[in-house]
Amino acid sequence: MKEFAYRRATGVRDALALVAADPGARYLAGGTNLVDLMKVEVEAPTRLVDVRHLPLGGVGEAPDGGLVIGATTTNSDAAADPRVRRRFPALSQAILAGASGQLRNMATVGGNLLQRTRCAYFADPAAPCNKRVPGSGCPAVAREHHNHAVLGWSEQCVATHASDMAVALAAFDAVVRYESPGGAGEIPLAEFYLPVGRTPHLETALPPGALITAVALPGAAASPRSRYRKVRERASYAFATVSVAASLDVHDGAVRDVRIALGGVASKPWRARVAESALRGGPATAERFRAAAAEELSAARPLRDNGYKVTLARNLIAAVLSELV
Repeated sequence: MKEFAYRRATGVRDALALVAADPGARYLAGGTNLVDLMKVEVEAPTRLVDVRHLPLGGVGEAPDGGLVIGATTTNSDAAADPRVRRRFPALSQAILAGASGQLRNMATVGGNLLQRTRCAYFADPAAPCNKRVPGSGCPAVAREHHNHAVLGWSEQCVATHASDMAVALAAFDAVVRYESPGGAGEIPLAEFYLPVGRTPHLETALPPGALITAVALPGAAASPRSRYRKVRERASYAFATVSVAASLDVHDGAVRDVRIALGGVASKPWRARVAESALRGGPATAERFRAAAAEELSAARPLRDNGYKVTLARNLIAAVLSELV
């Protein structure tokens, strides 16, 4: 590990100033992704600015009946909060499906959103990777890619986003709040992650030097009838092969409202808006669920060895929605 400076921020403005003064500085909260990448020399910050002890934790009420989750809230605390479990159960389930108990006790909500979209080639400094060295190539396109993206990828990168929590947040129309040298702001999660395009090394729409302060869940999206299901290669601890976060409102046998987001299929949480539109107002039947899922997945472009994900995602959407009925 290369040498780096360390400072514990005394406040949000102090943290912003410390990062602004050093182009190589990074914020540190739980460090469960950043420190791992530092150990293999993929990340090499010149200074770590510790924000874990800033007053940015906890779960609070929003005026519209939603919730505001502070950025330094641990994943374990967010998942265990009774209000999250009651109003947004899919979010609690998604968090508990991620990593291990020890990691969830350290990892923070803000850090979870900022974990790098990555694969084995990204984590290997000896391998070319457009995310580490723009223009060096993406070996996964032609080589090992059985668990890579089938939606929204480009020739520059086919890695998938690793967060389970972000998939549920996408389904619930969450909004990311931040502070930056230019002032406070917020970004809908749907716009937070940038398309891969030709610049896969640019992952989020956060302004330079910005610090995430909270994630807001709108009251209109609250749904006790929601669920998160994750398919993975081993049950103990693994990234999603495919995951689904969904909520469903059925009245007199018809779909009044539905929200669906997919994980493990793209470089960011994939909101299944085509399927949602196809389902609203129609019958809440397994046959219709499968048809809507197939319509959503018609845009998929599987690689040589990951076409199975299209079938898996289609079946998983139909299964989760059928359970919610």
